[in-house]
Amino acid sequence: MKKKDAFETKTPGYTLPQLMVTAAAREVFDHETVFVGMRLPLLGFLLAKSTHAPHAVGVYELGVVRDTVSPEPILTMGDLPNLSGASWLADTIDMMGLLQKGLVDVSFIGGAQVDRFGNLNTSYIGGFRSPRTRLPGSGGACDLASLAKRHIIVMTHEKRRFKEKVDYITSPGYGEGPGWRERVGLPRGGPCAVITTLGILRFDPDSKEMILVSVHPGVSAETVQSHTGWPLKTARNLAQTPPPTREELTVIRRFDPGGYWTGT
Repeated sequence: MKKKDAFETKTPGYTLPQLMVTAAAREVFDHETVFVGMRLPLLGFLLAKSTHAPHAVGVYELGVVRDTVSPEPILTMGDLPNLSGASWLADTIDMMGLLQKGLVDVSFIGGAQVDRFGNLNTSYIGGFRSPRTRLPGSGGACDLASLAKRHIIVMTHEKRRFKEKVDYITSPGYGEGPGWRERVGLPRGGPCAVITTLGILRFDPDSKEMILVSVHPGVSAETVQSHTGWPLKTARNLAQTPPPTREELTVIRRFDPGGYWTGT
């Protein structure tokens, strides 16, 4: 049984993963091309597509493009129902080509560490030269962070993960601050939101620093700060994350009927 963190609270009617899926879905707009990802982001896309963004198109890294939702629930992007009726069955290199051409509006990324400028580490804990732990690396994450028009970070909110400076930049956010992406030649994009187990954070348009804009029900700004490794800025009009609606919960349970990704 998964051990719950001290800040996880029981909320009537829905689970924390369901709340995060809903928050992720609300970041997707109609008619957008979405590089979907796995786990909660996959469900977030399906939820958006089934509710407020019916014309969104899903791009899956292994080489699938869909303009309809899969006919049956899926656990991974490679499940057979996700291939059935797809608009395009191709290769990973074709999906990366869509990124390079600037055709991907939004992507989802996770990481082991993130810093105040949204840089992500999925490579080394302890630094490159003397790593304590070697992580899986980039995969396609660096491409997504560099070439999508914007990206959304989804991850667990812990102090060891939210560091003032990551041990290694695998996927760039805003680097060292304003103007950094332009100076290093990144043509577009940057992180627009960070959805965590505690709340939602965005980035100041001027300083490019992460700002807490919403806390989940039962969570305080002080709790978020205590799980963050730098003095976190908080929005003046700090909100509470809206819970999933009945319709949103119905859709999530349709795509994850056994609660494999969104159960308690």
